[in-house]
Amino acid sequence: MNTVLLGMAILVLGAFLVVRLARLEGRVLSLAAPLAFGATLILLWEVLVVGFAVPMALMPAPSAVAARMAMSSHLLAQDFAQTFLKAVLAGYAIGCGAGFAMALLVDRVPFLRRGLLPIGNLVAALPVVGIAPIMVMWFGFDWQSKAAVVVAMTFFPMLVNTVAGLAAAGSLERDLMRSFAANHRQTLLKLRLPAALPFIFTALKINAPLALIGAIVAEFFGSPTTGMGFRIATEAAKLALDMVWAEIIVAALAGSAFYGLVVLIERAATFWHPSIRS
Repeated sequence: MNTVLLGMAILVLGAFLVVRLARLEGRVLSLAAPLAFGATLILLWEVLVVGFAVPMALMPAPSAVAARMAMSSHLLAQDFAQTFLKAVLAGYAIGCGAGFAMALLVDRVPFLRRGLLPIGNLVAALPVVGIAPIMVMWFGFDWQSKAAVVVAMTFFPMLVNTVAGLAAAGSLERDLMRSFAANHRQTLLKLRLPAALPFIFTALKINAPLALIGAIVAEFFGSPTTGMGFRIATEAAKLALDMVWAEIIVAALAGSAFYGLVVLIERAATFWHPSIRS
């Protein structure tokens, strides 16, 4: 009973604090509300798990997860390097780069636009659990097979968004470029690619968390003795959920930081766009 009352008190006070902080203005102060909301949830989680003596096999307390992260920092660092620094970054760069290059070719060749894009929409809908075992058989158990899964997941979002962005330039602007006797390359570099940048960065933002999810899921189907997905699968089988949550937190922080980096680059590259100026 005391635990329930304490949990309700934390929830009410946290909600009151979040509402008050949400009214503050300013770039730095705007972060206060989500931070307070997150702190309230963590504190409520801790109180309920400890107060009701929930077993570790069902739900570990945040303090237990933090202690496990401190004790297993070397394992978390190895898993992060294996999954994110190798598989995710390599697959993300190759997939997005190949999708962008193919979009330029598709835009130039109408036959590819009619034939490749429908296939791309079909392949993009394939589940990662169906692609991952095939890539493991083709490329082995190391990070290369996970990077191949990431390439397959990030290629078509970049292709479809870039093709749509290249078609976003208005007819008046194209007529103006033709009146200046601009060739295809000049029109592409000075008009169509700048107009396509918001679409390209949309694909980059979509692919940022998608790449991490794909690499982690792919490690469930075969991996060396390191990797976030490998660690989650093995520790969950041993009911060591504190380590599972530690890996989840590292993955969430890495994915959020990666997404935030793409957003910062987008703001610097598309400062002229109305959505950024506003």
